Amino acid sequence: MDLINGFDCRSHPGKVESRGRSTRPHKPFWLILGMATPASKLIRVLLVDDHAVVRAGLRMIIQSRADMTIVGEAGNRDDALALARSEHPNIILLDLDLGGDSGVALIADLATEARIIILTGLRDPQAHRKAVLLGAMGIVRKEKAAEVLISAIERVHAGEAWLDPSLMAEVLSDMTRSKKARKADPEADKIAKLTNRERQVIALVGEGIKSKEIAGRLFISETTVRHHLTSIFGKLGVADRVELLIYAYRHGLASPPNSP
Repeated sequence: MDLINGFDCRSHPGKVESRGRSTRPHKPFWLILGMATPASKLIRVLLVDDHAVVRAGLRMIIQSRADMTIVGEAGNRDDALALARSEHPNIILLDLDLGGDSGVALIADLATEARIIILTGLRDPQAHRKAVLLGAMGIVRKEKAAEVLISAIERVHAGEAWLDPSLMAEVLSDMTRSKKARKADPEADKIAKLTNRERQVIALVGEGIKSKEIAGRLFISETTVRHHLTSIFGKLGVADRVELLIYAYRHGLASPPNSP
């Protein structure tokens, strides 16, 4: 097995491992035709890790993809913040342990610049929960295969979370407990504007169901599902499906994974 810094770098053309199943993502037309990916369509990735050899391995993995590019590398807090603001990455791969700096302490600042995936060797559930609560949208362990990291980048770039269901449930439980003392929900007026169909869509999103499956469940087109989601985002003031999940669980519009 060919490993680079803990990642299995064997090539599996057209195949992406995701949570124990294989999927074959739809390729953009320029990849099908063998054309170079337009610069505006590239997923721009910033690496933040204090080990140069790890960054070199990650660069090799990501740069092998026609639809991704590395826009910078940082080994400390100051460089990470400067590059995030100057290079405008879409995704930041962030290690929680940056030697003298804490990756966790960086999340809140970096989350305003790009979507964050925690790439860590730490087996610390509490640190992982804190990272998600601060704004990280994904967590990938360094011992995972390279295709898992690539899949996580693609999913998070698309607005989805890359988290174990148990971790998501714990995070949402923490958020719910912190809100129990509140007697009135100031979001009630927003929620009241939702239609019954929009509530059905939210509930299915809460189950982790994708748009195509939602369309099948509700006997509507996938385009209609996207229209409903756009309307929901506007009414609730959320930016994407991840924020919608958190909002829905917090306000009782959907049930967290593994909940009784």
